[in-house]
Amino acid sequence: MDIVKSLGHPEEIFNLFKFKMGGCRTVMPKLDYESMSESLRTCYLYLNQTSRSFAAVIQALDGELRHAVCIFYLVLRALDTVEDDMTIPLEKKVPMLNDFHTYLYQANWCFTESHEKDRQVLEDFPTISLEFRNLGQAYQDVISDICHRMGVGMAEFLEKKVGSMKEWDQYCHYVAGLVGIGLSQLFSASQLEDPEVGKDTELANSMGLFLQKTNIIRDYLEDIQVARAFWPQEAWSQFACRLEDLAEPDQLTSALSCLNLLVTDALRHVPDVITYLARLRNQSVFNFCAIPQVMAIATLSACYNNPQVFQGVVKIRKGQAVTLMMQATNMGAVQSIMAQYSQEMLQRVSLTDPSRDKTLFILGVIQERTLSQATLASRTAHLSPMYLSAAMILAALSWQYLSTTAGQPPGTADMQGH
Repeated sequence: MDIVKSLGHPEEIFNLFKFKMGGCRTVMPKLDYESMSESLRTCYLYLNQTSRSFAAVIQALDGELRHAVCIFYLVLRALDTVEDDMTIPLEKKVPMLNDFHTYLYQANWCFTESHEKDRQVLEDFPTISLEFRNLGQAYQDVISDICHRMGVGMAEFLEKKVGSMKEWDQYCHYVAGLVGIGLSQLFSASQLEDPEVGKDTELANSMGLFLQKTNIIRDYLEDIQVARAFWPQEAWSQFACRLEDLAEPDQLTSALSCLNLLVTDALRHVPDVITYLARLRNQSVFNFCAIPQVMAIATLSACYNNPQVFQGVVKIRKGQAVTLMMQATNMGAVQSIMAQYSQEMLQRVSLTDPSRDKTLFILGVIQERTLSQATLASRTAHLSPMYLSAAMILAALSWQYLSTTAGQPPGTADMQGH
């Protein structure tokens, strides 16, 4: 039960209660589906079926940008489904990935041979491509270009493993950095954000890399159980003969050293994330970008030096996720969140960890970039202990009833993590 997991965190209980009572609408306003065409409604249906945490924030974007990002997501989800489907032979998959962007302009193209769980976006690709062609030309150009570049990159890594740390960056660029670049260009094309947001591809790339590296780090056990390997060999080969050996109990010290090395590498993108977010001016765009980033640093903190990464699933509490989502609506709050989780990691740096010096350095940089402009106190929302205690009691008494009557807001089921 979510509320039980948050018993030691009264602010989370208060926010769970507030969220359940409709506080989610402050960051996720309800959409008017009735005014949409049937094909566009179908696209939003697919968005909610296939997205884990991004559906909610996509649907909160302003104006026509919302539709452009929805279609962008579905196009890339279809591309990703082709990449993930291990039943498609390479001689068929590689040309599909390289040519996928051309299917956007083929009204009847679809693929009905996939066995992946999200195969409906391929089977009904004509609906998605129709709505793509209904977008403004500036949006179409961005989506088609990113789809092309991503498909080529995915095809390249089908036939080679992630070896060096440089290749890890390259792989993450193809599958996530390009997403950050494409989104930034869509933001600027909508005129909700300044042109420089779309032009600064280095910062946009870092936004994607931070999220992707966090996911790869967290999903170690899940990936090796299905023979997928995304941890770079340059990192794990320093500590084990095989990547899967890190899951052995007698290899825990080596496993944690490798884990902390990769967490440290991911953290180097945080200063860029802070710079990027500080440039945003539109509230819906800021929420869209900031919420996944604060979820990521909370997840990375939970993973840092944590043996559970090699034994099961590491997730942040739902109350924690809801609190982050409701708070990360301005730059000061985001800086405070970043400062808090960097401080938590700072306190857990081991004296014997091989990456200790690098970890301390990057955490120090993050602290300097955040604590200089924000204070941890700003995250308390100035709630008195008595008020929080009363809210905790009220939430505990009401939660079971609300869970069965209020219904869960769309897109929140998997907000633990990203």
